Amino acid sequence: MRLRELSVPGALEITPEQLRDPRGAFMEWYRFDLLAEAVGHPLRLAQGNLSVSGRGVVRGIHFADVPPGQAKYVSCVRGAVLDAVVDLRVGSPTFGTWELVRLDEVERKCLYVCEGLGHGFCALTDGAALSYICSETYNPGGEHGVHPLDPDLGIAWPVDEPRLSAKDAVAPSLARALATGLLPDYTACQEYTASLRLS
Repeated sequence: MRLRELSVPGALEITPEQLRDPRGAFMEWYRFDLLAEAVGHPLRLAQGNLSVSGRGVVRGIHFADVPPGQAKYVSCVRGAVLDAVVDLRVGSPTFGTWELVRLDEVERKCLYVCEGLGHGFCALTDGAALSYICSETYNPGGEHGVHPLDPDLGIAWPVDEPRLSAKDAVAPSLARALATGLLPDYTACQEYTASLRLS
C-alpha cells in the first residue's frame, strides 16, 4: 500500500497492492495502522455511505462544521469517478486550491480527506459507485456545500453539461460562503486534529 500526500494538505491518495491470480484479485484497501501513522491519529469509523451515479453527475463540493467535521476515506467500487479535494479552510496557506484524483475499479485507489476540506466528484461512467467511510455521522445542521461549478473555484470537471442535485445547484459560491462565515477556520481545524492525537 502506497500513500501519497496531495497538494492540498490533509488529503492522501492511497494505492493498494493488488495480488492477482487466475481466480481474480485480493487487496488491503484500508489499513487502520498505516493511515493512523500517516495522519497522526486513528480514523474513527462512524458511518459508511455508498452513492451510485450516472455518467456526468457531479456531487459536491461538500464539507462539515469543525469541530467535529467529517473525515472521509473514499473508494470507487464500480466504474470510475474524478474526485475533487478542495481546501476550504479560511487562513490555510492553500485556501481555495484543489486537486483531482481518478478513482476507479482498475487501480482501486482510495482517498483520505481530513476534517475541514471540501469533497466532491464527477462520475465518468454510468453506475459509478463510490463508497466512503466517515469519522462522524451525518449532521444536517452542520453540513454545507460550495457550488461545484463556481468559476472562481475553477474545478476542471471533464463534462460539458454536469448534472447536479437541486441542493448543489443552489449552493453558494466560494466568495459568498467566505463572506457569510460558512467556511471552516484553519486554526480551529488544526486544533481539532491535534486533539485527536491526544485522545
